[in-house]
Amino acid sequence: MSDKRMLILPGEVVQKIDDNRGDISQAEFINLLIDNQLKEKEKDHKYATKEEVQIFQEDIKKLLRQFLDFYVSYGLEMGKTASSGQPSDFEELTSKLQGLQKDIGPESEPRSGRATIKYK
Repeated sequence: MSDKRMLILPGEVVQKIDDNRGDISQAEFINLLIDNQLKEKEKDHKYATKEEVQIFQEDIKKLLRQFLDFYVSYGLEMGKTASSGQPSDFEELTSKLQGLQKDIGPESEPRSGRATIKYK
């Protein structure tokens, strides 16, 4: 037979148990809570904190900016070295970017024909 003991609890705790236990007894509810708490400690959760996720997002954005800057700059340089009589796609892109640069206004200054992307 199981040995029964008495546990003295504050009235507020007993009220919380009764409010949340549903159709099971108080003893079963407390047993479930203890089992679940012990199982949670057994699991080795390795979650990222909010700060780590934000740092990761910022680093990814920096990496994407650098890649995009490299890709566009490389494409523009390759377009300059094209020796065909027709304007290359990169030259068209350069002229479009320069047109956009003029539309944006004096807020951003061109860097010697190098395309730049600004993010907020």
